[in-house]
Amino acid sequence: MSRPSLRSLAFAASAAGTLIAPQAAPAASTTACTALNICYCINADNKAAIEANIARIRQMLADERGRGRSIGYMSIPLSPAGGGYFPINQEIARQSKDRIEKRFGASSAWMLDPGAAGNLPAGATGADYMYMWTTILEGPRGMGEDFDFFYFVGPTDFGRFFALSGEGDFTTIEAYFDSRAATDPEFKKAVDQGKLTKFGFRNYYGLKASVAFSYGSHDEWNIARLLNERRRGAADFGIANQLPVLFDGQPVNPGSYEASTASGDVGRCIN
Repeated sequence: MSRPSLRSLAFAASAAGTLIAPQAAPAASTTACTALNICYCINADNKAAIEANIARIRQMLADERGRGRSIGYMSIPLSPAGGGYFPINQEIARQSKDRIEKRFGASSAWMLDPGAAGNLPAGATGADYMYMWTTILEGPRGMGEDFDFFYFVGPTDFGRFFALSGEGDFTTIEAYFDSRAATDPEFKKAVDQGKLTKFGFRNYYGLKASVAFSYGSHDEWNIARLLNERRRGAADFGIANQLPVLFDGQPVNPGSYEASTASGDVGRCIN
């Protein structure tokens, strides 16, 4: 899961007349580790908000479980890093959630969309978000017991948003770019400010739009692997009770359950 601008801080400055507001002291960082011994360097000021979100989302999961639904976690890149556009990624996340729930039956399955469920204070970092999501995914017992499966969003999922057909996909994406720039003032503003280019947009959504290029999703893949490793070694779980993992709509092969990937935001604070 990558989240809104996860690897960057948001800054704001204001001035009145000739007065300049004093700069705030830099936020204190602290190392926070989870039950799986995954550690992140988080903003200490956000710890209370993180804990409150963990409690709130666990209650959401319990409520959906109480309705008889299977619970899935949807890992999807939301950050614009690499050439994407955050609002579009949010739209694709909502579309993907609805489509996955429709696939399994909306009365029988419920997908947790991290972009819609876990907002933290402005300026929260990727590490803040990933500490929160890792703790939620682990569950109270550290076995991922609040979830029934993982769904990692892939290029086909993104392609549906643009109605890509496998013929002239770059051209289709460029046409979407032009149309959105003509009708969406915020999109046009991002283009005018150089934050978004047609070349980068085309290459991102035509080639890279996938969890494969997401810091947060890399961490979430490793979390799924660690949870299943623990389950395989537990007498009350075993291989038959691993958490199913899907990528781009398809179940992964057996070996992928044991394969790790490069870390994203994982890491202790360096003093």
